[in-house]
Amino acid sequence: MAFKAKSASEAKAADLAAALVRIADRGGAPLHVGVDELRRGNPRLTPLAIGQMFRKHHDILEAALAERGYALVDYADQGPGLGMAFAIDPA
Repeated sequence: MAFKAKSASEAKAADLAAALVRIADRGGAPLHVGVDELRRGNPRLTPLAIGQMFRKHHDILEAALAERGYALVDYADQGPGLGMAFAIDPA
């Protein structure tokens, strides 16, 4: 099987997934994770990037969470400046 390099957006989606897993491991599930908490862990995760990564690479996020025993239950994006949040439960 040949090696396939990750695109920049796939790498950023993996960063988002890793941040969600770290927060879930630290806080325990079920929990709600807002964009501010994600940005404290990784400043590269801007609200625009988070929304794009969720829409474009939803499968990467779900796979990373499932590997650690979590499930992505909900994602809410209320628009610029109004907030976004992830809801995570134990799988």
